[in-house]
Amino acid sequence: MSYVNILLKPLVSEKATKAKEDSNQVIFYVAPMANKIEIKAAVEEAFKVKVTEVNVVRRRPLKRARHGRATSHVPGYKKAYVTLAEGDKIEFFEGV
Repeated sequence: MSYVNILLKPLVSEKATKAKEDSNQVIFYVAPMANKIEIKAAVEEAFKVKVTEVNVVRRRPLKRARHGRATSHVPGYKKAYVTLAEGDKIEFFEGV
């Protein structure tokens, strides 16, 4: 798989920004079938950085019920917390 198919989009939030500043971690939404080895290779290929560790978090899809009947659902996702080597960094908003 190409890194375009594995890395869906970066997560930009207050928690992600704090993780980036404190522990040099970047958070991505990734493809549900991607494993840690593929995620590491995709980040290294896409951004030309050295990855030291990858942690993965999955959220399963949820059904929303009203009056006991399933009416809608919330899709699940998979996030990857990628720890970069010392001295490497990824800038999403350069010059903003």
